[in-house]
Amino acid sequence: MNITIGSDHGAVALKDAVKAVLADIGGIEVSDVGTFGTDSVDYPDIAERVCADVTGGKADFGIVLCGTGLGISIAANKIHGIRCALCHDVFSAKKARQHNDANVLAMGGRVIGPGPAEEIVRAFLEAKFEGGRHARRVGKIMALESSEKE
Repeated sequence: MNITIGSDHGAVALKDAVKAVLADIGGIEVSDVGTFGTDSVDYPDIAERVCADVTGGKADFGIVLCGTGLGISIAANKIHGIRCALCHDVFSAKKARQHNDANVLAMGGRVIGPGPAEEIVRAFLEAKFEGGRHARRVGKIMALESSEKE
């Protein structure tokens, strides 16, 4: 499995913790697109880099992090083909995959710590899309990308 991860300056510490979790899981190739320090960066740029790998087939999943997870998840969801779920608990992470076929996980570095983040990442990666009625709904979500307003 390939995962691309990125964070803004508000979540570098959480990103490092998540990378350690991914290494512990094993069998995962991780690409880190930054940032690597605490100097201010713009989270839409990070979201764009992570999501380009997901939509381009280089990554199976993406993980995006900022201070709250809000801004970077909004930015990620503006990218065609992305279903980014902001998760701060295990239940939401499981359902994001099972019901919404989320391909990007967002979390907030100033909202949750490394322990809960580990549980969330594991739950997200272990859950499988259930298809069925959920596939119809995901199809409708994706169709919204191509809808044009008059």
